[in-house]
Amino acid sequence: MLTIHTIPELRAQLAEWRRAGQRIAFVPTMGNLHRGHLELARRGRQMADRVVSSVFVNPLQFGPNEDFGRYPRTLEQDKKALAEVGADLLFAPTAQEVYPRGMDGLAKVSVSSASNILCGHFRPGHFDGVATVVSILFNLVQPDTALFGEKDYQQLFIIRRMVADLHMPIDIIGVATEREPDGLALSSRNQYLTEEERRLAPEMYATLREVADKLRAGRRDFPSLCYTGIKRLEASHFRPQYLEVRAADLSEPKRDGKEFVILAAAYLGKTRLIDNVSLNL
Repeated sequence: MLTIHTIPELRAQLAEWRRAGQRIAFVPTMGNLHRGHLELARRGRQMADRVVSSVFVNPLQFGPNEDFGRYPRTLEQDKKALAEVGADLLFAPTAQEVYPRGMDGLAKVSVSSASNILCGHFRPGHFDGVATVVSILFNLVQPDTALFGEKDYQQLFIIRRMVADLHMPIDIIGVATEREPDGLALSSRNQYLTEEERRLAPEMYATLREVADKLRAGRRDFPSLCYTGIKRLEASHFRPQYLEVRAADLSEPKRDGKEFVILAAAYLGKTRLIDNVSLNL
């Protein structure tokens, strides 16, 4: 597997593969890879001739009091893991390479219709940072397809909307959330959890599934369902930011709707966890 740190090197290698008529699958990450990330690369291998991944901890999507400084950076381990699942190229740029003129006054991409609700309400500017860096990476790699995990449902929705609105010729593939045996969604931030917090963490997924079961049984009192779910999380020492039922397009749910997604974000100790459960009736 090639490891490349500069844009000219990246473009030169990709141009060679394109001249050979090869399809390119792209897996953008912030590194500290777990089984979920590697599944994206494996799926990409099934869909394309070449698999390109990136590791870039994007400062633009972190707020001033968030964990940019302590976000785990494990590039050597990530290189080994990607090579083992058959990735062809890892692009690991510096912030200077991605933002050569800095981030002040940077041209940004914003999907305003979905960026200020749910996680976006509690992390102002976060999804503008995500959409901007993903659009930059898409412009650099110009993949045929790109793969993202469904754990961050809102992020995946925003990327799909950005690609559609800007007419980017890229197929966006969502891949099901990888979980621990007890249901906890895999996340690079799980390693922040203490032993006791790790024991409690699966309660988030269990709570979301309970709400989904009630919807499946015909309940449509959405505020009451969410209130009960939040109280269940609080009883397990979570500090919920939100637990909401939404339509699949993140609009407000309708009583006669057939597709729902239940989303939650909550702190457990100092660690912010997110998860979701989709429901198609």
